Amino acid sequence: MDLAAHHKKQLARHLAAAPWVLRVTERRAHPGATLIVKYRKAIDDDATRTRLVERGLLYGDSMRRCVPGLQRIVARVRDEHDKPLELGPYLAGRPIAFRGNLPLDEAAGTKLSLLFKLQERVKDLDRVELMARRIDHFTPEEAGYWLSRILHFGRASSRWAAAGMRIMLGGLPGDPEIAAMLESMGE
Repeated sequence: MDLAAHHKKQLARHLAAAPWVLRVTERRAHPGATLIVKYRKAIDDDATRTRLVERGLLYGDSMRRCVPGLQRIVARVRDEHDKPLELGPYLAGRPIAFRGNLPLDEAAGTKLSLLFKLQERVKDLDRVELMARRIDHFTPEEAGYWLSRILHFGRASSRWAAAGMRIMLGGLPGDPEIAAMLESMGE
């Protein structure tokens, strides 16, 4: 697939109205691709003007471990007419070659935002991968609920919810069952 032609012909027109956007870019502080998930926020009462607000980022080894799960999540993104946008190939390659913005629907944006936020303090890549696989299985409503719990309930409550979600989805650091669970989930 010629990604540049596909992006120009099929995706670019969806970017202005997409509720979420995945930016694939580079940052000096992080070598290689950096994924940044952003949501569209109204800046006036009638929502005619909006701006994109960053909700999390993923890069480096954590990103590389999550790529298969990320591809599955974005592969299910559909446009307003329920037509697949075919985003999976944009995250293919080692390293990811595409640079630009991808439109996301509510389900994909919420799931990616939840994963990007939860993985922030996790050093164990098996735990990060397990969280990605389990979040991939969430319904959009589940992802939205848990994302709201770690963003909108005060500093302490949000921190506790994130810590609990990390354990619930990725186990405790050093737990030998993490590898067994990853193996049982297959790829």
